[in-house]
Formats: sequence, structure tokens, C-alpha cells
Amino acid sequence: MSNPATPPRSLAEALRARDDASLAVLLRARPDLITPVPTDLTQLATRAGTRASVLRALERLDRFALQTAEALAVAGDPAPYPELLRLMAGDDGDPAVTAALPAALGALRDQALVWGDDERLRLVRTAREVLAPSPQHPSPTGLGPTVREATSGMSPGRIQEILTTAGLPSTHDPVSAVDALTKLFGHRRKMARLLAAAPAESREVLGRLVWGPPYGQVTPEPAAHLRWLLDRGLLLPTSPGTVVLPREVALHLREGRAHRAPEPVPPAVEPAATHRPQVVDATAAGQAYTALATVEELLKDWDEGGPSVLRAGGLSVRDLKRTAVALDVPEPVAAFWVELAYGAGLLASDGEADERYAATPAYDEWLDRPPAERWAQLAEAWLTATRTPGLIGGRDAKDRALSALGPGLDRSAAPEVRHRVLTLLAGLPEGTAPGAESVLARLRWERPLRGPQQQGDDLRTRLARWTLSEAELLGVTGRGALSAHGRALLGAPAPAKAAEPPPAGPGSGPGDKLPVHHHRPVPAREPLSPPEQAVATATAGRLLAPLLPEPLDHVLLQADLTAVAPGPLRRPLAEALGVLADVESKGGATVYRFTPASVRRALDAGRTAADLHDFLTTHSRTPVPQPLAYLIDDVARRHGHLRVGAASAYVRCDDDTVLGEIMADKRAAALRLRRLAPTVLATQADPATLLEGLRAMGYAPAAESAEGDVLITRAHAHRTPPRTAPEPVPDGPPAPDPTLLAAAIRAIRAGDLAATTPRKPTGTTVSGGELPRTTAAETLATMQAAVLTGGTLWIGYVNAEGTASQRVIAPIRVEGGFVTAYDHTADEVRTYPLHRVTGVAELAED
Repeated sequence: MSNPATPPRSLAEALRARDDASLAVLLRARPDLITPVPTDLTQLATRAGTRASVLRALERLDRFALQTAEALAVAGDPAPYPELLRLMAGDDGDPAVTAALPAALGALRDQALVWGDDERLRLVRTAREVLAPSPQHPSPTGLGPTVREATSGMSPGRIQEILTTAGLPSTHDPVSAVDALTKLFGHRRKMARLLAAAPAESREVLGRLVWGPPYGQVTPEPAAHLRWLLDRGLLLPTSPGTVVLPREVALHLREGRAHRAPEPVPPAVEPAATHRPQVVDATAAGQAYTALATVEELLKDWDEGGPSVLRAGGLSVRDLKRTAVALDVPEPVAAFWVELAYGAGLLASDGEADERYAATPAYDEWLDRPPAERWAQLAEAWLTATRTPGLIGGRDAKDRALSALGPGLDRSAAPEVRHRVLTLLAGLPEGTAPGAESVLARLRWERPLRGPQQQGDDLRTRLARWTLSEAELLGVTGRGALSAHGRALLGAPAPAKAAEPPPAGPGSGPGDKLPVHHHRPVPAREPLSPPEQAVATATAGRLLAPLLPEPLDHVLLQADLTAVAPGPLRRPLAEALGVLADVESKGGATVYRFTPASVRRALDAGRTAADLHDFLTTHSRTPVPQPLAYLIDDVARRHGHLRVGAASAYVRCDDDTVLGEIMADKRAAALRLRRLAPTVLATQADPATLLEGLRAMGYAPAAESAEGDVLITRAHAHRTPPRTAPEPVPDGPPAPDPTLLAAAIRAIRAGDLAATTPRKPTGTTVSGGELPRTTAAETLATMQAAVLTGGTLWIGYVNAEGTASQRVIAPIRVEGGFVTAYDHTADEVRTYPLHRVTGVAELAED
């Protein structure tokens, strides 16, 4: 065991000195470290230094913490805190950087990326390899190699020449010469004198290289101003034709800063517009109702079986266009609604041989729920889904098209980005809409890019933009501001109160000048656990319920064969009216138009003319217009006058003159009709084709059964077998819950105790990683003695699967070939077969 008073010599020793709360912070921030649970702290430290784990941890640092790690990568190893402070705050000691640096360093320590005390700070070796400058991977700091690294392949004679030209005395060996040159470049006053004597062109060259990249090209015969720099080591050759600005020279020119612009404080999310909270909630509620109506319309359109499933999975481009036309929305918006219904488990593929998309049985259950609960289900599915509709229409890594409902749309970062964007909105005063660019700037500070991607084109930025637009479509936000039910969905605390905005006038709008609200930065909050999210979703539904419009039980009939629904209709009324009339326009009020075809559709569904008159009289606040009554009576009078059955198909009519008209009509030639009797015509076409052909000619035939009864045609609702909603694809291992975290820490501590506690000599030398080895007789005798003395033993144990482990136990009873003991590793009493114990050793007394 290491002495707490002495500095740790390794990351494992630094972890061993932590308390349980500190280890919990580490494992919560880096859950991949306990998948599976390490056997001891040495294994935990090894895992924390692997490249994959380090890269994942670096990607989750904010910009200032990452800048701190980058500064440590170009500092000495180890580096004292004052050196790190100079690299971050510069010679002038930027007060904002000075104040923020301890917290950033603490975050790096918490995540085991930095260890050691303030006198000997060490960046984990893998992180240093990733962040340190190299010709192949330039440092984000723009710094180049040190003088020692740049002169490693230079001849001793050349180094002495540089030393002499720089005004330093020659040395007896190249090592001391490099040290002298390094000290010169790090001495502020001497370097100032040296650079003051440089030609203006030379200082201009240094100015171009100082902030990076530090490499430049020279000809075999460099110009005089370049030769002046090369002769004094201010530029050093790295390969033929390439020179580099040494790190020490760049730091002098930068006044000690490792970064051109340290960013210790996150950018504020600036307000773009302010509205009364009631206006925001009402607008969001209107959008929420529109979302429900759109999803219902989509699934109603697919009620009898939707589009076919592509061979590779997903929806074809043609079917997506048809869906967009049916919903009267752009294609990207149609893709969002399709994916939302799929993510909520309301539609899926039916799994038949001719596979098609259709509503699931869960859709019928969803329809029976109150509107606010239906919205809450959609909103929760959107918030937690990893499927990303914004990618539809793009290409994947193999240049394959990404289609709606198809594979390849999962992005594990999507839920975290959605949650964070809404959290930033929740941090603004109530009724305040943020500027989109300020939200994106804040997200880029919290998760800065480390790759070559361009700002504004990375996945997180696109996810954030899609989140802002999708939240507005779904009614989570209204006029760009987070609504009360949206805040509840997030589980956010009560908002700050905004200053009352000025009353709306003719010139007021989002472009007006607004007061800037100063507020504290919004801390990042972890997404809610499933039980917490269920409670938040229910709360959001309760807040939304009173804001949704009450369904109406009436329409307004007009003389131009239209009906106006001044608001949402109750479902039975809407369904019946949808059969009797066609929707002409949607919006705040829906306009239905009555046509001969729509009336015939109602008659085909089994309604009579009297039923239709009664229905309209009951549900209209205005008298039934005469033209509409005439239309119904006229279509009903002709409906069923012709009767179509199977002959292959036949048509019969009591009025033989009508059949004569049909035979004489040139448009009937394709049906190949022939007269079997004065009142009967027959054809080889099937009944459905015959029905359509006669209707196209302007007749109103009715299908009849084999018994001669009129067939009532109702829409057949096609449903898939029971389906579960798609599971989100996790972004790495899930964050451990408190119970798992406590158990993992207990197991790691116990395993570390078994691995590090001194043992009494047994006559057999055992190295650190090996299991103890004793004979069966020695094992039994030692166990029995420990029962009498109450001692603690270190044992090696092999389980039934052949997995070996080390354990620390306190034997309680030994009998029948088994030992019952308190296992410190598992923190519980266990029984072990003695034949599976490889050996035993007594622990030395402190």
C-alpha cells in the first residue's frame, strides 16, 4: 500500500488513494471502465489508459478542459501547476483563465486523464500520445516539437555552430548544447534582445508560423532572412526542404500561451425573441394538436395496408413523395412524421410475403387514449429515440441511400443532443426564444470537435438544428421558446421569470431589439431514467390537456356543396364525414366537399339516403342546403340500378334500355360485354374491373352477392402482428445506477486488497499476478487454524467455468469438504468447495 503522504508513482497508486465517492465520479463519467468490472485498481488503471477509452473520455470534455489537456501534452512530464498556468493564462496571467483552471484540472483528474499532485501533474500516456504535436498529427495548439526533439538527428558540429551564432559559448557535448539553446529560448529578456536584432523579414516569417502550423518550406539556398533564422536555431530543419518553429520560440512569441484564444467561460445562449408565456404555450398546444392530426391522417391513409417495404428495408422515394402529397407537407417533414409513428410503435412492417407497412395493434389502443396522453407518448418516443429522420435522403459510409424506415438511421448521440438543446432552452427566462447560432456555439463549446470536420457540418450541429425544428413541429416549443409542457417533459425545474415584454404593436416581432437577459450558464443534466421519464411524461400530458381544443360535434353546411368544421371534430363524426365527403383544405378550419363519388362511397358503405339526410340534419348548425339534398337523392336513386355479379362477371338491370345504352357506348368496348338476356350482360372481366369501368362511364353500379343481395363495401383495416417499438441504440455502455456502482466499487476494493495486501511467507514464492499454491493438506490446516483465530486469508479460487480469481476471506466453518467464510471481495458470506481452492496464504499483520 502506498503512503498517502508520498506522491503516487503510477495511475494505479493515484486511484488507490481515492475515496469511494471519487471512484464513483470516475466510473459514472466513464462507464466503459466497469464493463466488465475490473478485478482490482491496477486493472482499472490499465483499462483507463487504453486508447479507445481515452479517446471516448476526450470526446466528452468541454472546450476549456480539452484545452487544458492539450496544454499538458506540450508541457513537461511531469509538469508543476505554475507551468500549466503559464501555458493557459500567458505571461500576463489572464484572470478568467486563472479562475477557471482549477475546475478544468479537477475535471481531468476526476476522469483519470491527469494524475499526480500539483507539483507533478502527469497526463495519461495515451492522452499525451493523442494530443502531443507530431508531423503526422499537428497539435490543436499549433505548437511544434521542442528544441531537443527537433535537433535529435542533427550533427553535433551543426548544433555547436547554432550555439555560437546565437551568442552562446560552445559546450563539450551536444546534450549540454541543446540544454543551453533551450534555456536561451525560454529566457524572456535574452530572447527579446535576440529578436530585436532580427531583420524585419525574419520577424515576419516567425509571425506567420507562430500560431501554426509551425512547418514551412525552404529552398536549398534560403534567402538571407531565412538563413538568419536557421543560423540561430529559430527555425530548425526537420527534413530536406522543411523547417519547423521550435516550441520554445513559439511560446516566447505567444507570450507563454499554448492557445491563441483560451475559452474558460462557455458562450451564453442569447435570446432572439421574447413572448408572453401564455402565447408560447398556446402556440405549442396548437402544434401538438396538429401533430396528433397528422399522425392520425398518415396511419388512416395506410389503414388498408401502406407502401411496400423495399428489399433492403425502408420506404421508397416514390412512396415518401406520395405520403408528403397526402399530408400536404414537404418530404423531409413527411419523413419526420413517418419515423415518429414508427418510433412510437404505431406502425411497422406486416411481415407478410408481400411485405407492406401498416398500423400496429398499438395504434388502436393509442386512438382510444385522451389527446394529451397520445401527444405525451409521441413526445417521449421522439426525445429518447436514436433514429434520426434528418439523415433521410443522404448517403451512408458505403454510399448507399438512406431511406425512411430503413436501416442506418440510428445515431447514438441523438437523445443526448436533444436533451441538451432543450435543457439550454429551459435555462432561459420563461417565454424566451434563443438564437439558433448561440445554441450551436454553446454545444460546440461543450463538445468541441477534434477531427477535420468543418464547423457547422458535424453531426452534433446538424442534430441540434434538427432538434430545434422538430421540437417546434411536435409542439414541445412554441415560437422557438420552450413551453410549460415541454419543460415538464424534460423534468426541468421551474423557469426563471422573464421581464414582461412590451405590448405587441404593428412593428413588433422577432426582429425587434430585445433586452439581453443575463443568467448563469445552464449546467448539463443527465437524461432521466426510464421511471423518472415516465413521471415527467405524465406531468407534461396533464399540463397540455387544458390547452388542447375541445372536439366539436357539429359542422356548418354551405350552399356550394361544402361543409366547414370550425375546429377539431369528435372521432365518430370525423370518420363518418370522411366517408361522405372529401377533405378540400385543412388548417384552423377544415373544409369538406360533397361530390357524387363521395356520396356513392357512403352508399357503398351501407348507408341509405335517409341515413345521410338524418346525419347531416343532426350534425349541422345550418340547414341542409337544397343542392346537397338533391345530390344525395340523385346519387341514391341511381345507386344499385345496375347490379354486378360474377359470371366471370355480369351486369343486370330491370331497365333493358340502360343495358342497350351501355352496349352502344364505345367506352364499353374494352369490357367485351355480351347480352345474355334482355336484362343481363356478361363479360370475362372480373367484377371489380367491371365496377370501375361502369363508374368511369358515369353509372353508379352496385356489387351483389351470390344470393343477389347488395354487397356493402367498407374499408378493411389492415394491422400488423403485435410489434414493439424500436429500441434506441446506446452510445456506449449505459451509465451505472447507484446500486451497480456501489457493488462495483466494493468488488474492486476487495480485489485490490487481495492483490496488494502483504502475505506471510508460505515457502512458495508467489508473484503479484499468480494465484497462491498450497497442497490440499496445507490448505485444510490453514483454514481450520483461521477458524480458531478469526484470521483473514488470501485464497486462489477456480469456479465451475474454469475462471480463476483471488479472494480475501475470513473462514467461519470448515466441514464436509467445504469452507464457509465471509468473502471480503463479494462483501457477503459464501461457501466454497475446498477442491476448487488452489492455495491459501495468511495476510501479514500491519
